[in-house]
Amino acid sequence: MILVVGGTGDLGGRVVRRLLDAGHRVRCLVRAGSDGSALRAAGAELVQGDLTDPASLRAACHEVDIVVASATTIGRRLAGVKGPTIRAVEEQGMAALIDAAEANKVQRFVYLSYAGVGEGPATPMSRAKAATERRLARSPMRRVIVRPDAFQEVHVAAVGRFDLKAGRVATFGRGNTRHRWVATEDVAALVAAVATERNPPELIEFGGPEALSRNECVAVAEHATGRSIKVMRAPLPVARLLTKVLQLTGRGDAMASIIGLGVMMDEFEITWDDAPLRERGITPRSTSDWINQQAAALAAG
Repeated sequence: MILVVGGTGDLGGRVVRRLLDAGHRVRCLVRAGSDGSALRAAGAELVQGDLTDPASLRAACHEVDIVVASATTIGRRLAGVKGPTIRAVEEQGMAALIDAAEANKVQRFVYLSYAGVGEGPATPMSRAKAATERRLARSPMRRVIVRPDAFQEVHVAAVGRFDLKAGRVATFGRGNTRHRWVATEDVAALVAAVATERNPPELIEFGGPEALSRNECVAVAEHATGRSIKVMRAPLPVARLLTKVLQLTGRGDAMASIIGLGVMMDEFEITWDDAPLRERGITPRSTSDWINQQAAALAAG
């Protein structure tokens, strides 16, 4: 049995479907009030629980062989939904999940972190990810830490202030540092593979097939749309100060985490490539193709 924590999210849902398609038994931890109907219809077993409820985690891990943890609360926090903080869910809650998995003698724990974790300003998200990685390093379970580069569908789309329809892009710093933005479906394919492959590595850091800077992405978009795009730049010192101020308020943990990630991505040079994807037979989608796809959809109305 494979327990997926985060199955109602975009990435987690894709992982669940891939595991089910491969013939695995999948159980999903679903929070009260969340819609798990699509997961149930696909064939997953649902169990109600929450990362902030240790008792529910112990029950969810019963007779489980593998845990895949991709849950995040940052989207709900950004949307202003009332609820627990990033620290409560993604640091303390993940620690409780690891405890529950160990108590139930789970064999393998696959954890979704991010490429470059530990670099850039300290934020609630970076601290939570680093703390969970350290906790897993002390665990007797077989651990697989997956660190993808930023997702194309988030960071190179309107939600990530890369808005082709409005003709505006926001970036932190100069925008010259290259990254390997990666497709969510490619990440899901890798996670599903390492969850069950015989001898996975303990750490996998990877990205897409194309190394591009934010500015180079703008150039691709201008060519694809045939019009100029306005770029708004946030100076890094201002962004760093803002991450501190937001955290001091006690209510800005999600926005502070997003800004801190943007600072890291402008300062930190990538050291990874797409080899982990290709080694598993996954042909990754390039960022240029993703931008061209968005431009074509916009032109089609």
